Amino acid sequence: MSATRMEGNVFETALGLFALCWTAKGIARTYLPGLSEADLRTRLAERSVTLAPPSEAIGELVSRITAYASGERSDFSDVPLDLDGVPDFHRRAYAALLRIGWGETITYGALARQLGDVTLSRAVGQAMGANPVPLIVPCHRVLASDGKPGGFSAPGGAESKIRMLLLEGVTVGTPPGQYVFAF
Repeated sequence: MSATRMEGNVFETALGLFALCWTAKGIARTYLPGLSEADLRTRLAERSVTLAPPSEAIGELVSRITAYASGERSDFSDVPLDLDGVPDFHRRAYAALLRIGWGETITYGALARQLGDVTLSRAVGQAMGANPVPLIVPCHRVLASDGKPGGFSAPGGAESKIRMLLLEGVTVGTPPGQYVFAF
């Protein structure tokens, strides 16, 4: 993470409390719903984040996130990011993922192929698990090769990932009308 001053704000959405952290360069961290306000504030304090009212640009992003959480089609690919301290491979994976839009998904393997080598699937998974700005970099749109959600490091794990995808009209797992038999 950036060694520069980081500010943050906690706000309510239809999904629960979000938190944004930013520097002069851009958004440095997001916290998805699932934590109490006290736990969010503790996490922000542990990162030396100063709670601050949002600037006009941050306020606009808060409005866009709030709209997303209410099920409105949203795109965050234009949001300036501060990814100081993030490994180069992770940055490349995030840049590729920013091209996956609302209601679309990609597998870890397909994203690895886009990065040049399908054997990098596990590395893509690690990059997604370390994503400091989930939702802005839509790691929830990356699925396992079998169409299942795979992992998700946000509070609530895979259930949170599925809930976010459902907002976008994506059904995860077995297609409707089909059964999975475990013999």
